[in-house]
Amino acid sequence: MSTTNGEPQRRPPLAVNEIETTADIPIPTDPLARVIGQEKAVEIARIAAYQHRHLLLVGPPGVGKSMTAQALALHLDRPRTELRVVHNPENPERPSIEVVSREEVYREREAARSVEGELIQPTDAPASVAERLGYRCPRCSFYSLPTERFCPSCGNVKQVIPGGAGSGNPFRDLVGGILELTASPGGNPQESVRTTRLRNGVEEVVAYERAGDKIKVLDQRALERRRTLQHESPRKVLVKLDRNTFVMATGASETELLGDVRHDPYGGHPQLGTLPYERVIAGAIHEAHDGVLFLDELPHLGFLQRHILTAMQEKRFPITGRNPQSGGAAVRVDNVPCDFILVAAANIQDIHRILSPLRSRIAGSGYEVLLETTMPDSDANRVRLAQFCAQEIAADGRIRPATRDAVLELIQEARRRAEALDGRRNALTLRLRELGGLIRTAGDLAAVAGSTYLEAAHVREALARARSIEEQIKEAYGSLQGGLRQETTEAQRQSMGYYHWNDHPDPGQFPGGYG
Repeated sequence: MSTTNGEPQRRPPLAVNEIETTADIPIPTDPLARVIGQEKAVEIARIAAYQHRHLLLVGPPGVGKSMTAQALALHLDRPRTELRVVHNPENPERPSIEVVSREEVYREREAARSVEGELIQPTDAPASVAERLGYRCPRCSFYSLPTERFCPSCGNVKQVIPGGAGSGNPFRDLVGGILELTASPGGNPQESVRTTRLRNGVEEVVAYERAGDKIKVLDQRALERRRTLQHESPRKVLVKLDRNTFVMATGASETELLGDVRHDPYGGHPQLGTLPYERVIAGAIHEAHDGVLFLDELPHLGFLQRHILTAMQEKRFPITGRNPQSGGAAVRVDNVPCDFILVAAANIQDIHRILSPLRSRIAGSGYEVLLETTMPDSDANRVRLAQFCAQEIAADGRIRPATRDAVLELIQEARRRAEALDGRRNALTLRLRELGGLIRTAGDLAAVAGSTYLEAAHVREALARARSIEEQIKEAYGSLQGGLRQETTEAQRQSMGYYHWNDHPDPGQFPGGYG
């Protein structure tokens, strides 16, 4: 038994008969090692992550395409840059893009913390400052919140009034009283007070600001930093530094994929509307900068594949308003970085629908991989299937550990499916999504029954329940066509001949129907 960080590490079993339950199976920490039966794809995915290459994964649903893409992303370094969109005062509808390195972001965060200042209790501030900010009553010296305009102790207005008490005005008794009577109720305490103080024998400017029940103190350095920030053009973070390296854009719309500019009914009016730079929205291709853009069912993107190709070639893609009726249509941000690794997936029957130049770009800067649907029925692969079972149980979090007999039942079902679906004998299926569904169904049965473990009996019962809807229709009606004939109304037969296409391939046989 080896150790990791001083803790014992369990040895992976060499055969299924070495385990009592799936709790005995260690789950690999490397996400690529959790991909079962796709050794070739895993090897190429490691290369793609290391060398930043594109990847096209081809195979039927449920064989591990998305899991491979996610695992690849976890092998990448954290993003190195943050993207910001900056207001352009000369031409607001053409904001600029700013690329900020990780080191710069950290320095800015540290500087921002210095601008935040130091919080002190109102009683620790100079008395005159506390009075001007509305914390201290100038008459009875009682401290309260500046939102309380009348002193809770003496009931007088907490406002320092010109010529009033403490002002040194010899006519305060005559003039001050009149001002107090005519002052607005509650007065107007200041939001900020600037003064000077001695620190280490040097006089410096210092600002005191209201901060709820406390006072914020900004020294001269913080004030200078604030002035610098105020003179900079306004900006907003478009793609933050601390982000996920895996972006799934499967089925994304044009706006979601390429970005957009929100509509503003006031057209960016400086007093009423929102400035254009604030309305810019990043697309998935920009959020995947320095990471992985995963597109499952790539052929279904249609014409959007051309934009993906352009982004891959240029590694930059503009963001503009997508709706010509919108107030954002005139806004455009050029040269927005989108340097991503494309991991695309497709079924075999859809390969011809992938844009030829896009395939050429992937092949020229990456790899095309056909995923396996079965693996040989060996001791090592049976252990891998048991590992898959342990992973599914751990990921679900609500399923009891499976016993060895339950795992053997799953292995037997994997053999049956390999032969039934792929015509392979002495093999185990790698269509693991459906097998994972079987594990969850069996786990639910075990949980409802109050069983400590997921037993073989639960797997057998799950097999009886987890039948496709086609199998259930066939049992109930004799065939799918029989179910259609019996349950379809006469009106549906007349207007929706599509339902009977399997019975009557010739559309001319349907009056007013299909075709």
